[in-house]
Amino acid sequence: MNRLKEQFKKSASVNGSYSVGAIVLVLCVVVLVNMLASRLPESVRKVDVSDNKIYEITDTSKKLLKKLDQKVTVTVYAEKSSTDERIRTFLNKYQALSKNVTVKWVDPVLHPAELTKNNVSENSIVVSCKDTGKSDTITFDEILVTDAYAYYTTGSTDATQFDGEGQLTSAINYVTNDSQNKVYYTTGHGESSFSTSVQDQLDKNNVSSEELNLLMTSAVPDDCDLLIMNGISADLTTEEKDQIESYMKSGGDVMVLLGNIEGDVPNLDALLKEYGMQRVNGYIADMERCYQGNYYYIFPDISGDSDLMNGMSTQMVMMVNAQGMELTDPERDTITTTSFMTTSSNGYAVTEDSQEKGTYVLGAIAEETIEGEDVTAENEKDSDTETETVKSRFTVITSESMLDSQITDSFSTLENLTLFANAVTANFDGVQNVAIEPKSLSITYNTMQHTGLIGFACIIGIPIIVLIYGFQQWLKRRKA
Repeated sequence: MNRLKEQFKKSASVNGSYSVGAIVLVLCVVVLVNMLASRLPESVRKVDVSDNKIYEITDTSKKLLKKLDQKVTVTVYAEKSSTDERIRTFLNKYQALSKNVTVKWVDPVLHPAELTKNNVSENSIVVSCKDTGKSDTITFDEILVTDAYAYYTTGSTDATQFDGEGQLTSAINYVTNDSQNKVYYTTGHGESSFSTSVQDQLDKNNVSSEELNLLMTSAVPDDCDLLIMNGISADLTTEEKDQIESYMKSGGDVMVLLGNIEGDVPNLDALLKEYGMQRVNGYIADMERCYQGNYYYIFPDISGDSDLMNGMSTQMVMMVNAQGMELTDPERDTITTTSFMTTSSNGYAVTEDSQEKGTYVLGAIAEETIEGEDVTAENEKDSDTETETVKSRFTVITSESMLDSQITDSFSTLENLTLFANAVTANFDGVQNVAIEPKSLSITYNTMQHTGLIGFACIIGIPIIVLIYGFQQWLKRRKA
């Protein structure tokens, strides 16, 4: 024992004991930090390093979840361990943003009766709100979206888009909201049908749509919250113009996207002029705000209120072969007309015979406050009458190409669909655009083209500098 005590008195033993104690202390600290970190919310614990930031949640969803005052249950009918990790991770991060969102997992293998009881299939998510009694079902295929074209051409079934945020935010907005808005889109004037991407924007905003031929009805339906003419290229009849005017004078909202108009359209032009807009001849080119020297591929200068700018980070919208307008005095003092999309000052209205330079309007909104008939107050003790005031909104975009799927699907960074969805929901009271586009799962390669001096420096310059430095060091040591 004395010999053992003498060994521990040596400096080497003392230093070794300190080292062991320090290692034990560090291990204890690491374990404690990990235990504390595991208690932090998912949004803090995990940093999104995925390509294209598929776990990054937009401000639109954060605002919705922050204002959420109803309990929402997200029930996942799938085996948790075998569920795609991207879905599991996103659900955890999404749940952490609100105390009113609860995620539950139901294993269909252990509880097969739950599928029949709730009328759902395996690999589905049911979003429900007890307060409203509403529910919405999302399948995994709607979150991990595959390219149908690639499947039929190459047989590939790999997901190309991740739509977790878009589907969940839309479902929560639906189950916690009692109202549903309806859009009618006109036919009979060369209009275009909505693309899948556009219809998806409407669905996510809880907006239903239905076709309407004005020649087959005497008036715009009473349940119409917004009348859309998408790509109108032929003139309205006098009766149709009268129906639209009557609808707007009673507080109705109308949106027009101009198509490839050839020839005279006096009734359509008269409707535009009534609200302070006048078409100019020819197609619009822009020498300054254009796509790679293609002057008819325009990036409009966008400005507007917060409703139109909601969720737009780049404000990059493309329009092709657009027509132009100039703002004039509306026919009534109650109408206020403002533009929200224009060309630069280097815009041109081009016809076969002329090129007129100017700043042209590519999108405008006319709003009118209408004083209705006097109505008697419901309270019998109050014999006073009050005037009912309604508002109408007339939105015009000068090219249907803004919704062309060949543009919206080919340029993922453009915000055409976001601006359209904002323009639609701006017509509804208390409704904000919550349609979030899917995020691409394609791999982004960090490549540099036409590197110039940078490429010369990396390929030749740096190696030469290293060689010269090495030669100097060798020569210095040799002389020493």
